[in-house]
Amino acid sequence: MIDPKTIRDRIAAIESKRETLLRLLEQPDLGALRIDVNQALEEMDDLLEEFKRTFGETETP
Repeated sequence: MIDPKTIRDRIAAIESKRETLLRLLEQPDLGALRIDVNQALEEMDDLLEEFKRTFGETETP
C-alpha cells in the first residue's frame, strides 16, 4: 500500500508539469497537437481536482 506522503509527492510532480503543457500550448506551430495538449490539460485539472476533493489540499513544503 502506498503511504499518503508518496501519493502527495506524485500529485505534486504531476501538478508541476502543468506549466510545461501551458507553455507548449503557446507555441504557434503546434497544429493538430493543440487538441491533444488541451485534452491533457483538462484531464490533469480533473485529476488534481478529484485528488483535492478526496484527500484535501496538497501541502506545499
